[in-house]
Amino acid sequence: MKILVTGGAGFIGSAVIRHIIQHTQDAVVNLDKLTYAGNLESLGDSCYSERYDFEQVDICNRTELDRVFREQQPDRVMHLAAESHVDRSIDGPAAFIETNIVGTYTLLEAARAYWNRLGDERKADFRFHHISTDEVYGDLEGPEDLFTETTPYAPSSPYSASKASSDHLVRAWQRTYGLPILITNCSNNYGPYHFPEKLIPLMILNALEGKPLPVYGKGDQVRDWLYVEDHARALYLVLNEGRIGETYNIGGHNEKQNIEVVHTLCDLLDELRPLSATSESIRAAMRSNGLPSLSYRELITHVTDRPGHDLRYAIDASKIQRELGWTPEETFESGIRKTVEWYLNNTRWCERVQDGSYQRERLGVRT
Repeated sequence: MKILVTGGAGFIGSAVIRHIIQHTQDAVVNLDKLTYAGNLESLGDSCYSERYDFEQVDICNRTELDRVFREQQPDRVMHLAAESHVDRSIDGPAAFIETNIVGTYTLLEAARAYWNRLGDERKADFRFHHISTDEVYGDLEGPEDLFTETTPYAPSSPYSASKASSDHLVRAWQRTYGLPILITNCSNNYGPYHFPEKLIPLMILNALEGKPLPVYGKGDQVRDWLYVEDHARALYLVLNEGRIGETYNIGGHNEKQNIEVVHTLCDLLDELRPLSATSESIRAAMRSNGLPSLSYRELITHVTDRPGHDLRYAIDASKIQRELGWTPEETFESGIRKTVEWYLNNTRWCERVQDGSYQRERLGVRT
């Protein structure tokens, strides 16, 4: 098959492309606008495959989308392009409305027009897989409650509201026009190539520079953590074996309070990169703030909670396990250790993201 992946230079999208190139014989077209969160270096060696192609296109641009469908002739679509950072959505919601709602609508219309022109066999095999988030469900009240595929939507932020809107559009395009769609809603992802504004990479990189580790409120917000490579496997499985029109929740079975996650990261860094092995300037900076430089935990700083912060997310992923046989391979303990080790061993990638050079230089990539 040839699979069109939107947002393929993002965190989850790049993991999906790496999985397809490394573990299947399918071809991939990576369609990405290359906003600040799009980094082609996250594709690794996969971008050099003869089965990979790149299109720098905004999903809001209908003319360009029509061209890509016409020239590339994809068999299936995996739609991951989205603005996804809650704090950014609070500060500036317009980009989230434009990309997540208008962009999804525009892509749906381009895909529908293309699908209607296909021959009977290819038309019957076509799939539009929309990748979404558990944040559309709002938060949970009871400690034993779980999000299921039928949990009512109750988004709390501009980001989650825009993703909820896109989910509704995708379902409507199947109900009204017959477009063969699939939807997945996932829990919090983590792993290699995660953009440093997100919790886990931010904590790792701040700690390595001796900077404060800002934790919202008490840090008692609970999230279900999913290793990104497990998620990529699940997405590919749903694309090929999921039932048309169905929604599948994908979770890691790893509920942790944010403060627990930060403590785990600090303890791993104490083991793998102890402060005694860091630069004297970092230790001096900590001492100047009255810290004894014994553990990275000393850098934890509690800050004012953000508006509308959901307290607990947790996913019931029994449907995808029951119907498709998927379960995560990584525990939180194994996945978080791999993640910390990856950041310690890939400082150049981190530095290029932090100084912005990944945006100024698009080197060594076949487009």
